Amino acid sequence: MGNLSYFLGFEVACNSAGIHLSQRKYVLDLLHETKMLVVAFVSTPMNFLTKVSFKGDQHVDPTVFHRLIRRLVYLTNTHPDITYVVHRLSQYVASPTQTHHQVAFHILHYIKNTYGQDIFLKATSNITLKAYRDFDWVGCPDFRKSTIGYIVYLEDSPISWKSKKQPTISRSSFEVEYSVLAQTVCEIQCLLNSLANFVFLFPTLLPSFATITLPLK
Repeated sequence: MGNLSYFLGFEVACNSAGIHLSQRKYVLDLLHETKMLVVAFVSTPMNFLTKVSFKGDQHVDPTVFHRLIRRLVYLTNTHPDITYVVHRLSQYVASPTQTHHQVAFHILHYIKNTYGQDIFLKATSNITLKAYRDFDWVGCPDFRKSTIGYIVYLEDSPISWKSKKQPTISRSSFEVEYSVLAQTVCEIQCLLNSLANFVFLFPTLLPSFATITLPLK
């Protein structure tokens, strides 16, 4: 059937340098459907001065909002930069307000400027895992819970990322700091175990598995 070029909204381009994964057509279809093709773009996926909570203005029909959030969740497969705000909004799909709609459309303004963004997986790279993590301490105004997030790179190629609200309330930022560090290390260990399964194909790469970088921020 030839080389893979398009599958379930993903555009795949392969060359000697590596593999490019993008959802350019998916984004353009989404912007066309929401009539956002000709709007001005913004430089951030969220206005962080906006408080997103269950309280607020008049509640609206959740059907359109639910569909939009589902499509944005799928877009996070190639746009890790919107993962945090989409995760926040996904908690309100059952009873969205006008504020939630405004924040969701702010994301559309943002991806209007970044619709060509892609994930590049290098063909040649050192088997070195680099992880970055951050947290939003008591950022949820409804339950005072924190949100943690991380992204892991295989050298310069992003391969895993996540944003998750903690199930319990942390009493200090240090507690959240250790929690996100533990989550990140667990993810790295899972990735190391997965890479170890390919040792029989790449026997010379095993010694470099020990190289792990965990920056403070």
